[in-house]
Amino acid sequence: MNVVEVRVHGLIHEQKTQQNIVILREASGERILPIWIGPGEAHAIRRLLADEAFPRPMTHDLLHIVIEGMKARTSKIVITDLRENTFFASIFVERESEVLSIDARPSDSIALALRAKAPIYVNEKLLQPPPREEDEETVAGEGAPPRELTAEEKAEQLRRYLEKLNPEDFGKFQF
Repeated sequence: MNVVEVRVHGLIHEQKTQQNIVILREASGERILPIWIGPGEAHAIRRLLADEAFPRPMTHDLLHIVIEGMKARTSKIVITDLRENTFFASIFVERESEVLSIDARPSDSIALALRAKAPIYVNEKLLQPPPREEDEETVAGEGAPPRELTAEEKAEQLRRYLEKLNPEDFGKFQF
């Protein structure tokens, strides 16, 4: 399995369906992986991204504390597979020369990786091309020379792309 390092590119709360989507983007490229996650995990990830303190340890905090207490570290997480519309991930914990791979949900794995400052990897076959840029004429205006999209335009383009996606559609992608 070829894996690609990714970063958390953003977290979107889709208003129509009230669903949360974490966007992973390859560290040195443009491909993305949107993953629908629950509200608890979204809250944890959102607060970690904003560097907000938690009043009490949450599950990922507790796991991180236990791992460190055992003189180990979270070395990486890998989102490994998609089967029957469900993503699978592994948390890799290292202690001395031993490595333990733990099956986990991607959302919990991402929250732990952010807390532990561990790299996040994705099976390359799961990455999708970024949303296509609008026709240059639409962006620049008819007859005007093409221009680079602003950050706000790119964010809006990604939002429109994600609104068209449905979690059930992931099982229909051809690899």
